[in-house]
Amino acid sequence: MSQPEAGTPPRFSLEVEVQPDVTVVRCVGRLVIESGSTLRAEVQKLIRPSARLVLDLTGVTHCDSMGIGAVIGLYVSSKSAGCRLELINLGPNIRKLFSITNLLSLFEPAADATCRMP
Repeated sequence: MSQPEAGTPPRFSLEVEVQPDVTVVRCVGRLVIESGSTLRAEVQKLIRPSARLVLDLTGVTHCDSMGIGAVIGLYVSSKSAGCRLELINLGPNIRKLFSITNLLSLFEPAADATCRMP
């Protein structure tokens, strides 16, 4: 498997893990304009009434306004459908971005044996 060149930003990828009581979506890479639409399209398929969705942002290295827009769009869709959307493992820069924009308070922290809190 080839390694990305030094200085090349990691490609955005998603890994979905469905558990009996929660679906965890692990995000890796830069959450920007191109990847925001991917995140929205893939997670939108998982939204259903009474579901619990957790976005694990451990591997997210950068987020721009379009990335935030994708997360907020998912929040609105989830809320409308009666689905619970949570964010976990926000790195310091991502946490600061969500805090500055007053969006951090929209998301309930998730904590259980399978999730690491920052």
